[in-house]
Amino acid sequence: MLSLSSLVRTPAPRSPVLLGTIPNLGLPDLMGPAEGHLGPEELRHPRLPNGAIYHTRHGAPDHQAHLEDSRRVCKERAGVSINGTFFCSHRFPKRRTLVRNDSLVTEFLLAGLTDRPELQQPLFILFLMIYIVTMVGNLGLILLIGLNSHLHTPMYYFLFNLSFIDLCYSSVFTPKLLMNFVSRENIISYVGCMTQLFFFLFFVISECYMLTSMAYDRYVAICNPLVYRVTMSHQVCSLLTVAAYMMGFAGASAHTGCMLRLTCSVNIINHYLCDILPLLQLSCTSTYVNEVVVLIVVGINITVPSFTILISYVFILSSILHIKSAQGRSKAFSTCSSHIIALSLFFGSAAFMYLKYSSPESMDLGKISSVFYTNVVPMLNPLIYSLRNKDIKVTLQKALFKIWRRNML
Repeated sequence: MLSLSSLVRTPAPRSPVLLGTIPNLGLPDLMGPAEGHLGPEELRHPRLPNGAIYHTRHGAPDHQAHLEDSRRVCKERAGVSINGTFFCSHRFPKRRTLVRNDSLVTEFLLAGLTDRPELQQPLFILFLMIYIVTMVGNLGLILLIGLNSHLHTPMYYFLFNLSFIDLCYSSVFTPKLLMNFVSRENIISYVGCMTQLFFFLFFVISECYMLTSMAYDRYVAICNPLVYRVTMSHQVCSLLTVAAYMMGFAGASAHTGCMLRLTCSVNIINHYLCDILPLLQLSCTSTYVNEVVVLIVVGINITVPSFTILISYVFILSSILHIKSAQGRSKAFSTCSSHIIALSLFFGSAAFMYLKYSSPESMDLGKISSVFYTNVVPMLNPLIYSLRNKDIKVTLQKALFKIWRRNML
């Protein structure tokens, strides 16, 4: 006679079986490299307390669905993929999500320019050399213009401010970029990230309008040379400079203020600095307001200076073509060519970074394009304006000769 217990089928163990409790089943977080060392039957879930582990059967449907969902959300939110594995890299040996009250990130990890280990040391040397040339070139130009009274003209006044902006804003992020090449985890605090974002945007937007002021100065000098001293008086130059810095302050305040209202649980930034678009991809809340602000503020700060500069150079070109002397045309073209080169590099790379659709795949191209206006342009500006400028070259030769003569005596 069969017993009642033999007729009741013992239920199969459910998959997965959770060793622990889940206090908050929200957005699935990113997997760290530790998961790669677990066996096929277990998977550590970063949301679980005290490192609790899922025990699953290999190929279980629930397990596969969970993995696919996690990877999809991670890719949408963070966009960092290394050989098909999300953040399972030597760059993050102790992956963790540092949160306060389960919503606010207190620290960020900067993913850097690349995760390929064989490129870290060469890139460190390259960007260190770029930073040294940037600092020496811009600081030298500032001292050269400031200490020589015959360079105290409107053109060199704007060039002085441009060198000051390049000197400051390249120092906002380059030390962290260099640290990323030599450290295993490049951590930046939340306050530090927002501070870096503010000053980065402040100096970048200020440079846009400083370049616009320089284009207007060239327009007045070439198209209306007889009234140049009256039009570009000291008061006008000061007003244009203050307006450039005020526009930078307003734009940086708008972007940073909107960024402070967002909350996120993922803390890896797919960039080498705290920039707008990489930070928006980490948000767990709606970014609609931020995206509208980006379109408005970035659109104004790129299109308005660009059209102003374009119109100025259309009139400049028209005036140059009416100059009968070949020597005069050559001098006018030489004066404007250096400015045109700097403008093309800066506005071209900035427009490619911000005025395009932002996706995880496009962020890698965005990082490469941002290298031009964050690293290359500040390095090239003093070289372009000094090597192609006769007054700067003559003043520099006299200064070096005085230093050499003083040392010899």
